[in-house]
Amino acid sequence: MASLQVRELPDQIYLKLKQEAQKKHRSLAQQATITLSKGLNISLNAKERRIEILSRLKEYNKKRKHKHLSDPVKLIRKDRER
Repeated sequence: MASLQVRELPDQIYLKLKQEAQKKHRSLAQQATITLSKGLNISLNAKERRIEILSRLKEYNKKRKHKHLSDPVKLIRKDRER
């Protein structure tokens, strides 16, 4: 995950962000992330993120030459038999 450092942040913004973080029992970094995501219309809902990641994985798998992944159960059994 990327990291961001903001220099010369106006005191007014910092104080408001800090107040909101305290109200919601979040860290300043968590509140900043949520505020930025709302401002950029990006959803941070865990369920929506999982759906998006799964769809990306399906697209990636379609583009691969080998369309089917190995069965993990079979791989584990084979490994255990060694």
